Amino acid sequence: MDINTPLTKVRKIDRKRQAALKKLGLVTIQDLLFYFPKRYDDFSVITPINKLRLDERATIRGQIKAISTNRTPRRRMMITEAVVSDDSGSIKVVWFNQPYVERSLPVGVYAVLHGKIEMGYQTKWQLTSPVFERYKEDAVHTGRLVPVYAETAGLTSRWLRFVLKPLLKKVSEIEDWLPSETKESQDLIDLTEAIKQIHFPASREAMQAARRRLSFDELFLIQLNSLLKKAAWQKHKSYAIKFDEPLVKKFVGKLPFTLTGAQKIATWEILQDLEKSEPMNRLLEGDVGSGKTVVAAIAALQAVKAGQQVALMVPTEILAGQHFTSLGKLLQPFRVKVGIFTRSKISASGTEISKSEMVKLIKAGKLDLTIGTHALIQEKVKFKNLALAIIDEQHRFGVEQRAKLKKIDQQPQTAPHLLSMTATPIPRTLALGIYGDLDLSVIDELPPGRQQILTKLVAPYNRDKAYDFIRTKVREGRQVFVVCPLIEESDKLGVKSATEEYNKLSRKIFPELKIGLLHGRLKKEEKEQVMGDFVAGKLDILVSTSVIEVGIDVPNATIMMIEGAERFGLAQLHQFRGRVGRGEQQSYCFLFTEAGGERVQERLGAIVECHDGFKLAEKDLDMRGPGEVYGLQQSGLPDLRMASLTDYELIKEAKQEAEKLLDKGGDLDKHRELTKRLAEFAETVHLE
Repeated sequence: MDINTPLTKVRKIDRKRQAALKKLGLVTIQDLLFYFPKRYDDFSVITPINKLRLDERATIRGQIKAISTNRTPRRRMMITEAVVSDDSGSIKVVWFNQPYVERSLPVGVYAVLHGKIEMGYQTKWQLTSPVFERYKEDAVHTGRLVPVYAETAGLTSRWLRFVLKPLLKKVSEIEDWLPSETKESQDLIDLTEAIKQIHFPASREAMQAARRRLSFDELFLIQLNSLLKKAAWQKHKSYAIKFDEPLVKKFVGKLPFTLTGAQKIATWEILQDLEKSEPMNRLLEGDVGSGKTVVAAIAALQAVKAGQQVALMVPTEILAGQHFTSLGKLLQPFRVKVGIFTRSKISASGTEISKSEMVKLIKAGKLDLTIGTHALIQEKVKFKNLALAIIDEQHRFGVEQRAKLKKIDQQPQTAPHLLSMTATPIPRTLALGIYGDLDLSVIDELPPGRQQILTKLVAPYNRDKAYDFIRTKVREGRQVFVVCPLIEESDKLGVKSATEEYNKLSRKIFPELKIGLLHGRLKKEEKEQVMGDFVAGKLDILVSTSVIEVGIDVPNATIMMIEGAERFGLAQLHQFRGRVGRGEQQSYCFLFTEAGGERVQERLGAIVECHDGFKLAEKDLDMRGPGEVYGLQQSGLPDLRMASLTDYELIKEAKQEAEKLLDKGGDLDKHRELTKRLAEFAETVHLE
């Protein structure tokens, strides 16, 4: 056997467990060796029996003095009782319905046991249902830091430890792909030692050293891959657009508001990038309502007035329509020809045209700014001279779609400048990990005078009061969003909860009001119709799943009501809240929850008190982890086995080491194993 031997050939693994391992993606011995523990139980401290404490968990080591198994007459339960002694004393040990223990621990053997000390019969202390194994120097299940793995049907941590332990001798066959100078610089242990110590650490220090090495590996690959992508992107030529100061000043002077300091900084960073002949690749992130669209408009105007074309791609038709209206107004004084290209709406400078006519206009360079959905990346669409491509809510687009947008210019040797935008606040720590190939601009302040949305946590007994308040506001002409969570794992789209809420509100609570329903199983045309009716004011209340998180701007909607608020993360709740507060009226966000736990109250209390999306994102990150908060698969990231994207110092060090390696010529050919590992990594995350 070697590390590439299929697990089907390993004698200890039966067919049932082979199938369970395959479900986890574990096919070879090497796959299993890289299936790391999720945590450890510390059974390393041996407590003398006379030092045990009631209601505490402890590990003891002693000799089996007596053991027997009996069946209770009434409950038909098998009870195994033993007496274990060490130099300090003896204690009774009890197991329920585990008759095999008597065969495993016969009288006279020495054993290590870990469990809880409880009050037994006649007020005598006992060790209840402990994990155990016969004592040996090289313990597996007790007497040490014991690895605990993510389990699935048919696979327990105990069984995984049993199978993994003898396979660890194969770890010497795994090539250490990390360059020796990087290991030396970061004081990292060898890969073989790291794999041994992560599964069966000799000490807590050894486990931490192994975790650091394996975490660094993942972050180093991410950073190296990002830097190589960035270098490859910058090898393209782009349109160098000279900064036109009078034009920008004229545009800013015509705005009905003053730009914030953060908007000015972000704009200047983008305009400087546009002046370069290598293409920009920048992420513009800002909280809901922070004014990213105006910044994008300045960049677009600069490109258009230099004689080039601009494309803006958005995830939904409604959002495309909103941008078409808002950017049309902002750019109208400068005679910019704006078009919209979606499945249901195709228009150039206010005139509806056919799809073929739109394709011809774009190809001939007769449209300055084209706003569209996925329709923009069809094969037939080619721009004459696309200098700037803007992606709004970029996390909603897959890597392949983003790559296509980079290649829709007719000049194959020229790449457009790329500006990605997102309203999901991402802490800089995480942005460095996820978007290492992008430069980052952050708008972290809101325009002055913007009304704060009053956020209330509604207890179950105050529900009727909240309904009365909503009814009053609707009578005054306002509109309401109602967002529902997933209520069961099988209902991936949340259809059940949204439908139930719609039925309850329309039949029992607000039968006199016009209510619409929006969820993921509706056809695209039906979704657009419902959203369009709400935007047009034909509906009083819109009941929806989380599909409204991004993209609807309805100034007349002043109330956001969130059912099952505890089921959402803080970042997502903040996004929902940002759907209201777009007009002049005071807006409200009501968080409904039936859960009364302390942790839930603390988490929801944070969003009641805090209106800063970046601070909430940090808190959400601490509480839930980046995977749940940001849906990292869409970002082209793998499922990290060891690393944390909140470990800023290690991310920074990994980036520095990657830069150092590439600065030595950028040639990785002499690092054969690293090149091979990097190729495997890029394949697993489907990078372009």
